[in-house]
Amino acid sequence: MNSIGSMDLRGMRVLVVDDSWHVGKALKNLLEDLGADVAGPAATAPEAEGLIAKQIPDLAFVDVKLREGELAYDLIDYLHEREIPVIIISGYAVLPQRVQNVAAILQKPFTESNLLATLRKVTQQQHSDG
Repeated sequence: MNSIGSMDLRGMRVLVVDDSWHVGKALKNLLEDLGADVAGPAATAPEAEGLIAKQIPDLAFVDVKLREGELAYDLIDYLHEREIPVIIISGYAVLPQRVQNVAAILQKPFTESNLLATLRKVTQQQHSDG
């Protein structure tokens, strides 16, 4: 049995925000393979907010640096205020600003096993917090 079958995200709504179409699409495909209902990928904060307005996600993957140099810190705060856990996906070894209000950081490039480990950590935190 492959590792992707080891986690079931059926019924979970996930938002993907990344200005790289390839990264966003690959992440969306992996999450859908796990059974998640995925909105995105959105390339900008306003685009992400539009998707959130249509359907509140249970979890969000957000790249810090979005299209045309836009930084996602306000979006991360917006999600946090709505009690939506945020997993930052970033290629930076050190993020450009102090990061608050995030459940985890997933370093790019990430593997399927990195993604699964991060998802497990975050979903376990949610269950223990709630």
